[in-house]
Parts: sequence; structure tokens; C-alpha cells
Amino acid sequence: MYPKFAFLLPLCCLFALRTWASDPDPVQDFCIPNTNFDASARVPCKNPRLVTPDDFVFSGIKSPGNFSDTGLSAIPVNPTTFPGLNTLGMSFVRADFRPGGINPPHFHPRATETVYVILGKVYAGFVDSTNRVFAKVLEQGDVMVFPRGLVHFQMNVGKSPATVFGCFNSQNPGTQKIPNVIFGSGINDELLEKAFGLSLRQISRMRRRFLPRKA
Repeated sequence: MYPKFAFLLPLCCLFALRTWASDPDPVQDFCIPNTNFDASARVPCKNPRLVTPDDFVFSGIKSPGNFSDTGLSAIPVNPTTFPGLNTLGMSFVRADFRPGGINPPHFHPRATETVYVILGKVYAGFVDSTNRVFAKVLEQGDVMVFPRGLVHFQMNVGKSPATVFGCFNSQNPGTQKIPNVIFGSGINDELLEKAFGLSLRQISRMRRRFLPRKA
């Protein structure tokens, strides 16, 4: 499994980078963030002579991360965790699903996403602006694209764990999960009551589920 993942990972990223690059074009070969950056010096990048091959290698997605209540483990990789991506207009994510696990409907306001199924069977799709659903069951080796800004989703429909690799054409794609946006924010209860036909009691129950937990 893993050798195939390693082989196709750069191809997936290169495809997204070259075909749909949406971030500003870089004006230099690379820009490894300078952790000792002095704003007054206006030098946010590390001196190229101090850059090493290690700055362009990331080993943090060799195994799944922690699983959520929805049966999903997602490890996002962006310049914050992998500085070598800085200014290159891309990022990626490893997502693992327990049987029946889901990645709830969500969207990325700043990026198109391609997903490659490494392992398992995943029901995946997106909804266009006319509310038409484009979805099917993907199997190992399949690739699907989710257009920028459109709501999309995934669910493990197999009897064993599933793993997918997603690649974005932005170093900061943003993620807005629909349940959290609707019920985990401060939208007025009366508005939600009228919009969804829910009672205030039902709305309160949903809020308790999706409101950010206080530390």
C-alpha cells in the first residue's frame, strides 16, 4: 500500500500545482520561513544558503492521526507544519476513515481539491450550484476532483478502514464544515428555526453538539 502512496503523492500534487494553481505566482525558487524573522528587516525567508534538503521533506503522514466522533482522522499539511510548501500554492491532507466513518459536507473557499483513494471504498461527491449531486463509490486507485468552493463529502462504505490523500491548489485552502458553520456559530436561533423548520429545542440540541468546546 505505502509504496503506491509514495509514488502517486508527488504526481497528484504536481497535477494540482501545474493545472489549477490559484495562489499568487512565486517570485523565487522557494521561501522557507525564517523562524528568527525580524519584521523590521523585511526578510521573511531563510537565507537560501542555509536551506537544506530536510526543509523539503515531510514525514508526518506515515500513519493515521487521532480519530473524531465521526470516524475520521485528518492530518492537514500546509506551510505551518511543512515550511517547504510556503509560497508554492499548494497543500495536502491524509484522511483515514473507520468503517462507516464520514467527512461531513464541507467546502474549501480558496481551493480545488483532488482526492486519491489509497485504500478501501469511499462514497464521495460534491453538489453544484443547481443542487445537483455528483457522487459515486471510489475504489483503490481512483481519483476524483472537487471544484473550488463547492460542498463535498466522503464516507467509508467498505467493511475495513479506508485512506485517501487530498491535494489542494492553495497553501491555505480554508475549510468550512456545514454542520459546524450552521450550528456551531452565533447565527440567530429564530433565523435557523425559520430556515430549517426546527424547533428551538432541536436547535439547542444541535448547538450543544457543534459549538466549540471550551478548554
